[in-house]
Amino acid sequence: MKNRKLIYALLTAIVAISFYIFELYYPDNIPTTDEHSKEVIDSDGAIATQFNYLPTSTTNQIVKHDFLTLSYNEQFEQAEWVAYELKASHISKTNRKRPYFIYDKKVKTKSANYRNYKGSGYDRGHLCPAGDRKFSTKAFNETFFTSNISPQKHDFNSGIWNRLEQKTRYWATKDKQLFVITGGILKKGLKTIGEEKVAVPNEFYKILLDYSKPQIKAIAFLIPHKATNAPLYKFVVSIDTLEDLTSIDFFPNLPDKLEKQLEKSSDYKDWSF
Repeated sequence: MKNRKLIYALLTAIVAISFYIFELYYPDNIPTTDEHSKEVIDSDGAIATQFNYLPTSTTNQIVKHDFLTLSYNEQFEQAEWVAYELKASHISKTNRKRPYFIYDKKVKTKSANYRNYKGSGYDRGHLCPAGDRKFSTKAFNETFFTSNISPQKHDFNSGIWNRLEQKTRYWATKDKQLFVITGGILKKGLKTIGEEKVAVPNEFYKILLDYSKPQIKAIAFLIPHKATNAPLYKFVVSIDTLEDLTSIDFFPNLPDKLEKQLEKSSDYKDWSF
């Protein structure tokens, strides 16, 4: 009888410890992978067929990490887009130690070395900001792959680009869940830095898709790579404009009905600035 009680106590302790470890590493039931297929709501309020939110790639080099996905462009030594989900449950004020920037082993052509930025006068500007991924150490560290950075002037990076990142987190908290696509406008003739000739975009863009009820909506920004105090809504453009500039189809799997609805909703008046 004593042996049975001891075994029962040990099993109970093991189960309790297992739950504790799970909660420690996966707080608030945060998913361990970035989900790119979700149910969306059509204009009639019905659940539409699931689809993949990822854009097309002009390079056919799509790299999937656990908490972000990107399309790497070797010609310009950076991602042409980085895409990820940002939910209200992802927003965290946890202070995490910033790791060193490291090259991305999943990039077949090898991502640029962080040393290209040294002495260049440009910041290592995050595309998926570390501030969007504070909810876990692994998610936070993934933002420090060099495949997730682009040369940015400091007053741009810490100025209007930072304002847009903060506003994005605000909207994620307000609307519960967003899908974010961001990158620089990559084209021939750009200035480059470092031995590997990392291109310096003249403009950066960000697209936000709100796929929560009561209706699906989107907004897109195109911001010149320079300091400005202008309000964010001044830089709102249509998704079609960005597709023309990048040759990327940002929502190729979106049903036609919803795509038309998105284009109509690409207006800053639908968002709280």
